[in-house]
Amino acid sequence: MQESMQLAWIGAASGAAALLFALFTMASVLKESMGTPKMKEISEAIQEGAMAYLNRQYKTLIPFALIITVLLYFVAAPMAISFLVGAICSAIAGYIGMNSTTKSNARTAEAARSVGLGKALNVSFRAGAVMGLSVAGLGLLGVSALFIIFENATVINSFAFGASAIAFFARVGGGIYTKAADVGADLVGKVEAGIPEDDPRNPATIADNVGDNVGDTAGMGADLFESYAATTIAAMILGNSLFGLKGALFPMVVGAIGIIASIIGTFFVRTSEDGNPQAALNVGLWATNFMTAIGVYFLSTWTFAKEGVGIGIFLAVLTGLIVNVVVGMLTEYYTSNSKAPCMRIAEASKTGPATNVIHGLAVGLESVFIPMLVFALAIWFAFWTASWVDAKYAIFGIAMAAMGMLSTAGMVVAMDSFGPVADNAGGIAEMAELPHEVREKTDKLDAVGNTTAAIAKGFAIGSAALTALALFQAYIDEVTRSVALQQAGVLTKVTEHGKEVWTLVVNLNDPMVIVGIFIGGAVPFLVAAITMRAVGDAAFGMVNEVRRQFREIPGIMEGTGKPDYARCVSIATGAAISKMVAPGILAVGVPLVVGFGLGAKALAGFLTGMTATGVLLALFLANAGGAWDNAKKYIEAGNMGGKKIDGKPNPIHQAAVIGDTVGDPCKDTSGPAMNPLIKVAGTISLIIGPLLFR
Repeated sequence: MQESMQLAWIGAASGAAALLFALFTMASVLKESMGTPKMKEISEAIQEGAMAYLNRQYKTLIPFALIITVLLYFVAAPMAISFLVGAICSAIAGYIGMNSTTKSNARTAEAARSVGLGKALNVSFRAGAVMGLSVAGLGLLGVSALFIIFENATVINSFAFGASAIAFFARVGGGIYTKAADVGADLVGKVEAGIPEDDPRNPATIADNVGDNVGDTAGMGADLFESYAATTIAAMILGNSLFGLKGALFPMVVGAIGIIASIIGTFFVRTSEDGNPQAALNVGLWATNFMTAIGVYFLSTWTFAKEGVGIGIFLAVLTGLIVNVVVGMLTEYYTSNSKAPCMRIAEASKTGPATNVIHGLAVGLESVFIPMLVFALAIWFAFWTASWVDAKYAIFGIAMAAMGMLSTAGMVVAMDSFGPVADNAGGIAEMAELPHEVREKTDKLDAVGNTTAAIAKGFAIGSAALTALALFQAYIDEVTRSVALQQAGVLTKVTEHGKEVWTLVVNLNDPMVIVGIFIGGAVPFLVAAITMRAVGDAAFGMVNEVRRQFREIPGIMEGTGKPDYARCVSIATGAAISKMVAPGILAVGVPLVVGFGLGAKALAGFLTGMTATGVLLALFLANAGGAWDNAKKYIEAGNMGGKKIDGKPNPIHQAAVIGDTVGDPCKDTSGPAMNPLIKVAGTISLIIGPLLFR
C-alpha cells in the first residue's frame, strides 16, 4: 500500500512542476518590452477591465460556493473540503491565465514591431503556455494531494464538482460578456459607422478586447480544468473498483506523463520570419502526443502486467489521443476560411444576410454527424481493446480513452490561450497606430489563433463527451453499492464472472428511464435559450450605448473626441454577472430534483439524454458560429470585393458581418455552456448517487 501510494506523489510532483514551469515562463514573458507609452496604456486598460470582471464574478460566486460547502459538510467533511479546494483551484487557474494573457498582448505587438513574426509567436505562445500548464498542473496537484490525504477517490469527487460549478459560471458569464461587447463593436462600429472593431474611435473596442480574455482564456481554461479533474477522478473510481489501489493511481500517472510531455512540447513551437505559425503549433502538439503515447505504453504494460490487460489499456489511451487530433481536423475543416464550407457561406452572402444565415445553419448541422461517428467509434474501440482479456475491464478502457484525450490538455489550452493574446496584439497595433506591416504580422498570428480556438472548442466538446461517459460509468458503479437502493428493489442482482453482484439496470422499457431521458434531453435546449437571450439583452444595451456615444460625444469620428471605453466595459460586466446566475442554478438544481424526486433510474436516463443532446448542440452551435466568423474573414481577406468597393461598404461583407454576429453567441456562449453543463450533472450525480433511496 505505502509503496503504491508513492505513485500519487509522482502526480503531485508533476503538477507542482507544471506550476513552477508556468511561473518561470511568465517571468520570462514579463521581461519583454511593452513598446510605446500608448501601447502600454491600452494594454493596462484591457487588463484592468478583465481583472475587474473576474473579481466581480468570483465575489458573486463566493456565497454560492459557501452554501454548497456547508451542505456537503453535513454529508461528509472530506467532500466539503474537496469541493472548496476544487472551486479555489479553478479560480486560481483563471487568475493566472488572465494575468498572463492581458500582460502579454502589448509585448506581442512590440515583438512583431521590433523583431518579427517568430518573436511575436514566441511571446504569445509562452503566455498561452502559462495558462495551459496552470490548468493541468493545478488539476493534477489538487487531485493527487486530496487522494494522498483521504485515500478515497469517491470522496474527492466533489473536487471535480467544485471545478464544474465555477467553470459553468465562468463559461456562461465570460461568453455573455465577450459577445455583448463583440456585437456592439460589430453592428455599430463595422456596419453602421463603417470603421474596424479595433479602431480607437469605436467605444466598444476595449470591452471587445477584454471579452477575448474573459471568454476564451478564463472560460476555456475553467472548462478544461473541470474536464481534467472530473475525468481523472472518474477513472480513479473505476480503476480502484477493478484493480484496487494501483488502478486508482494509474490515471494520475497518465496525467503526470501528459504534463511532462506538454512542458517538453512547448520547446518545439518555433518559427522563422517567413515561417508558418500553424505548422509550428502543430509540431508542438504532435510532439506532445507522441511522447505521451510512449510514456503510457511503458506505464500500462508495467502496471497491468499481472492482469495481462496493459496493451488494451494503452490502446484505449491512444484512442483518446487520436480522437484529439481527428476532432481538431474535422473542426478545422468545417470552420477554416480556406475550406469549402466557409467559402460556400461567403458565396451565399452575395444574396444577403438571410442566405448567409441559412447556409451557416446548414454547415453547423452537417458538422455534427462525422464527429459523433468518431466519438462512437472511439468508445467502441476503447471498450473492445480493454475487454480483450476480460469483459469487466471494458468500462475502464472508456474512462482511459477520456483520460488519454485530456492528458495533453496543457498543450491544447496553451494553443487556445495564445489566440486571445494575438487578437489583442492586433487590436493594440490598430489603436496605437503602429505601421501597417505590424498589423499584418499580428493578423497572421490572429488567423492561426482563430483556427486553434476552433480546434480547442472541438477538443473541449470531445473531452466533455468522453468525460460525461466516464462519469456515467462511475455513477452506475457507485449506485450499485447503495444498501438503500438494494432494499428498495431498484438494483438487480446478476451473475458476472461467476459471482453475484448488484447492478443498476437502465432499461428503456422502464417509464422512469424514459422520463429521465426526455428531461435530460430538454435541459440543454433551455440553457442554450437562456444564454442566447442573455447575449441579446446585453448586446441591446451595448449597441444603444455605442450609438449614444457616437451621437453625443463630439469629434469621435474625426479623432478629436475620446470615447468612454469604461462605460462599455461596465455595461458588459454588469450584464454578464447578472445573467449568469439563472442558468447556473438550473444546471445545479435539475439533477438534484430528478435524482431525489424521481430516483436513481430516472437520473441515469437524465444523464443519458443530457449527454447526447448536449454534445450534439455543442458541436452544432460551435461549428456554425466558427464557420460564420471565418466566412466573414474570408471576405475581409480581399475575396468577393473585400470590405469596401469604390470606397463604399461592400454589401456582401455587411451580410457576412450579420451572419458572424448571429454566430457569436452560438460559438462563444451557448455552445461552450453545454460542456460544463453535462459535466456538472455528472459530478453532482456521482455525489448524490449513494444517497438516493429509490
